[in-house]
Amino acid sequence: MPDTSPEHPVAAAIAAAPQPAREVRAGWHARALELEPRSTEGVSYGMPALRYRGRPLIAVAATSAGYSVHPFSPAVIEAGAHLLGDLKRSKGAIAFTDACPLPREASDAMLIARRAEIDAALDR
Repeated sequence: MPDTSPEHPVAAAIAAAPQPAREVRAGWHARALELEPRSTEGVSYGMPALRYRGRPLIAVAATSAGYSVHPFSPAVIEAGAHLLGDLKRSKGAIAFTDACPLPREASDAMLIARRAEIDAALDR
């Protein structure tokens, strides 16, 4: 059973979500940890999020219309726009649904790009 204590807001949000949102968010979380095992759980801009080197890395939120992924960087969203197809996006988030999911390639690319952006900012 995942740790749903206040120190683990992502796990708590996943555990509290109804299906299918629980499965979608749990899958995203597991994949993000595969790609960046040094990430930690935290809250960024009021959302449970994974953090990397003290900075927000990525979050997936359940919405009334489905889900939104937040890579905390307009530049990361723009760089991966070609992988998003017809998914609706703003400068801060990409919306997706169970019927029209976020492509894994896009999710992976955004996480990797955001990690590189954080590294570049902190290693100057």
